[in-house]
Amino acid sequence: MTERCRQETFVTQIGNRKDEPFHAVSTPVYFSTAFRHTEISSNEGYDYSRCGSPTRDVLEEAVAQLEYGDKAFATASGMAAVHLVFSLFHKNTHFISSRDIYGGNYRLFAMLQDKYGFEFTYWEGDCYDTLASNIKENTQAIFIESPTNPLMRTVDLVKVSNIAKQYDLLLIVDNTLYTPLIQQPIKEGADIVIHSATKYLAGHNDVLAGLVIAKGEKLSKQLAFLHQSIGTVLSPYDCFSLIRGIKTLALRMEKQESNAKQIVPYLQQHPLVTDVYYPGRGGMVSFEILDEVYAPLFLKAVQLFTFAESLGGVESFITYPVTQTHMDIPEEIRNAYGLSNRLLRISAGIEHANDLIADLNQAFDLIVKEDVKQT
Repeated sequence: MTERCRQETFVTQIGNRKDEPFHAVSTPVYFSTAFRHTEISSNEGYDYSRCGSPTRDVLEEAVAQLEYGDKAFATASGMAAVHLVFSLFHKNTHFISSRDIYGGNYRLFAMLQDKYGFEFTYWEGDCYDTLASNIKENTQAIFIESPTNPLMRTVDLVKVSNIAKQYDLLLIVDNTLYTPLIQQPIKEGADIVIHSATKYLAGHNDVLAGLVIAKGEKLSKQLAFLHQSIGTVLSPYDCFSLIRGIKTLALRMEKQESNAKQIVPYLQQHPLVTDVYYPGRGGMVSFEILDEVYAPLFLKAVQLFTFAESLGGVESFITYPVTQTHMDIPEEIRNAYGLSNRLLRISAGIEHANDLIADLNQAFDLIVKEDVKQT
């Protein structure tokens, strides 16, 4: 397979021609935690599965290539991936982060602040002059979600990377919502890319996984040491399942994006919707309902959409961030940057778009009928 074939071709071919002894098309799962040595001090590739696994190697090599990185590291969850990256830094380090971030990241950052004296300045993401003004003597990295979760704001990564390079800072980008099929942050100047691979990459709501991709020999060596030493590794079977999920990523993303783009205009014209947030690509849509009292009624009324916390799977999900994914962010902080109690987040699946819109429509109709009853 050529190294620079199109992404759709590459993801389909992951693992093929990797099993030379038996020519298996699907990557075998090597469950063994230990590997036999033939003599003292021999290095035949593998010794203990925390340090390396043939199945994990196939996944990591493929993901590194997808993201235009030099080395990738598969972890036990998306949060494990974030924690692995922040293990690079020493106490009392200052970071600049997207203001609108996943609530789990906010929770982790608060813990790192308390335990290690890490300091976080949150940047709104729409004024690049203020980004530079937040840099301090002890600033070492900029952490960006683009699009952000759940307000779907995008960032000009080239502008941010130029600022990071000017001040000798690392640029870390969470690429979960766009995936490498839509956006390759390393090509735009990022040093490290993070994925909650549980989401679009796995794609079936049945694998918990994270990924870290690094550019450059120094960073790759540092992360390799931490990955092995901390032990935040993904099991061989989960690596196999993730490979299998990535093989259909292009097909799924095309359908999910198509569904999202049909849901957006429907929401925009609905009288019970005040605002719709869509970044222009991908399968994620957030919207604000007219009154927060409607939210529980709406969530109870949907039938095809599953009221659940995750995203990126083949099934369409709807999430209420303030009580689920972002509940650990204090309400006054959420309100200050626009995450209101009226906001709902949709992850479009691969169902027929007309059926999804019909489900939303009947849920809105039930709210209207309930209002009529009460009046």
